[in-house]
Amino acid sequence: MSNIHDTNLDVIYVTGHRNPDTDSIVSAIAYANLKQKMNINAYPCRLGPINPETQYVLDRWNVKCPMLLQDARSQLDEIEMDKPITLSPETTMFECLQIMKDNKKTTLSVVNHLNQLQGLVTSTNLSDVLMGDTAKSIELLSKTPIEYIAKVIDGRLIYHPEEPHISGKTSIPAISAQGLNNYDLEDRIVIVGNDTQAQLDCIAMNAGLIIVVWASSVAPMVIQAAQEKNCGVIISGHGTMNTSRYLFYASPVKDVMTTDLIVFNKNEFVEDAQAKMIRTRYRSYPVVDNKNHIYGFVSRYHLLNAKKKKIILVDHNEMRQSVNGIESAEIIEIIDHHRIGDISTSRPISFRNEIVGSTATIITKMYYETDIPIEPHIAGLLLAAMISDTLNFKSPTTTNTDVALAQKLALIAEVDIDEYAKDIFNVSNTLKNEKMSDILQYDQKEFDIANKKVIISQMIMYHLNELASVETELETAMEELGHNRRADLVVMIFTSIHENGSVIYASGSLKDQVELAFPNDPGEMNSFQDGVVSRKNQIVPKLTLTLNQMVQ
Repeated sequence: MSNIHDTNLDVIYVTGHRNPDTDSIVSAIAYANLKQKMNINAYPCRLGPINPETQYVLDRWNVKCPMLLQDARSQLDEIEMDKPITLSPETTMFECLQIMKDNKKTTLSVVNHLNQLQGLVTSTNLSDVLMGDTAKSIELLSKTPIEYIAKVIDGRLIYHPEEPHISGKTSIPAISAQGLNNYDLEDRIVIVGNDTQAQLDCIAMNAGLIIVVWASSVAPMVIQAAQEKNCGVIISGHGTMNTSRYLFYASPVKDVMTTDLIVFNKNEFVEDAQAKMIRTRYRSYPVVDNKNHIYGFVSRYHLLNAKKKKIILVDHNEMRQSVNGIESAEIIEIIDHHRIGDISTSRPISFRNEIVGSTATIITKMYYETDIPIEPHIAGLLLAAMISDTLNFKSPTTTNTDVALAQKLALIAEVDIDEYAKDIFNVSNTLKNEKMSDILQYDQKEFDIANKKVIISQMIMYHLNELASVETELETAMEELGHNRRADLVVMIFTSIHENGSVIYASGSLKDQVELAFPNDPGEMNSFQDGVVSRKNQIVPKLTLTLNQMVQ
């Protein structure tokens, strides 16, 4: 999802229900497309793997599978944060201070050549060095490369010894009648004036580095002496005062940066980051990606002002069928053709619920209402969703609206409805080489009926002649599903378009109630239920009545 977040933080996610069917996936794609035509930054999502039927439809119209949305809670890469200003570990403290001043920042990130976070430099880091114990400054200077010293004092490096010997201590000798007799200059950095003899005397006393001020050049004999004694020579671009001041800013930031960091991943949830921040008191925290590339800086201010993830729900309106963390998101719209569920919102929203055969029907109407042309591939997708959800318009949920709009879509997509339906349903016409656990995921929905947990799955097939060969494996898989999900009843419906009916299997402590609702023929188990094809209008209402009567 990062490619979405990086381009625009104000994203709207359009998603169907868990264990998505064709109507759920197509409705998300088509409605996001409609929103995009209206200059709204909407993206289609899915909450799980798609079934072969849906994959066939997407492939036929060359449409990508929607992105997987795993949680509706806002992540750090979806909120505003400060852009990082990066430094190389070899950046001098002097350069670092200038960058802080120019950008009005007190925290900079130190990264390697791959832009991976190595540490942080703060104004506190620098002030601790520059205003703290001189022993720390001496230690830092002792390992600072001579060329770094030359850089911060705008100097010219006249001679760089092969093996520098700098203790980090600095001297500015006052020339008197006694000359340098009172100074111990061994391995020291010595700031000296434009006096050739004084320069030679410092070198002779084993200075590690002489910095010459108020001079444009040094005598050749000074350079020769420096080479013999392995002493560095720099001509400073400043006077004595500024040279001595800037000298202590020469160390690279890698020597002063903080490496013991509290770091957030950009995919972390905002509420988790808030919990971690409560236990610490830093001004800001670095945010990285999975490869430790610096992404930004986040503070309490950013989290307090973070916007919730915006969600549009299609083809469902119940919490248990929706994305994880939906209660933490901002639901801005719902489009559905099922019963009203338990979704609640903090403010009024657009909730469109119509008695039609599919959510795709409602979305098709919305295209016509907004006078936005339906492209052939979108028409092909919408028609497939209608065919799938209405069982090629044979389901009792089918309305005249479904049929009329389907005919319009067929003209746009240039397909024959019956031939198209046969192609769609033939994809899921076989149970061969399919795991029963995967079969049970087909259009699976969870219901609360009479305070009982009921899981109902439905698979649309052209023929049902393979069911007898998989019944034992299916019953085992259903029992396992019920146990793992702690369900009171698991129902698997196989519906035949060609035969216009279904075979219903049940598992769990309430499985006998299914037979009461849908009796078997004498002497049979799992009889063919002629004319029973709709989970929404036939199976769920009848099961609800039966289970409520049992409870009463």
